Amino acid sequence: MSDVKQQERVKVLVPVDGSANSDRVIDHLLNELAVDAALDIILLNVQIPVDSGHARMFVSAEDVETYHREEGLQALKSAREKLDAAGVKYHWHVAVGHIADTLIRFAQEQGAGRIVMGTHGRTALTHLLLGSVASDVSRKSGIPVTLIK
Repeated sequence: MSDVKQQERVKVLVPVDGSANSDRVIDHLLNELAVDAALDIILLNVQIPVDSGHARMFVSAEDVETYHREEGLQALKSAREKLDAAGVKYHWHVAVGHIADTLIRFAQEQGAGRIVMGTHGRTALTHLLLGSVASDVSRKSGIPVTLIK
């Protein structure tokens, strides 16, 4: 019997919004993967729902769904290209909902052991006035969160 334990794989949820912050997170994970290949990457883009009753009068539910999917795919494009170029396997998803709550629920549903996400580096005053998805997720998720600035 071998004393060498096989390293357990960890599911890592990576919220992606298509920004330079998301690209920095992917770069960080690629560096981490070079040292620890036992990570399963799950990319998630969360689209804010179209709640306007006026929009719903003129646009079908199918058109709204298509819009969310296309916007989500565009936001995921850079992250997917970086991972593809590095030969890293991953899963991706587009969801619709309140961003922080949707991220947390999705992480729990997927059994993620960790969330790695970017921050926008706002000032303390801006953060106080606007809040932060990263802060909400860190505070409420119950899952370890790594923030990349």
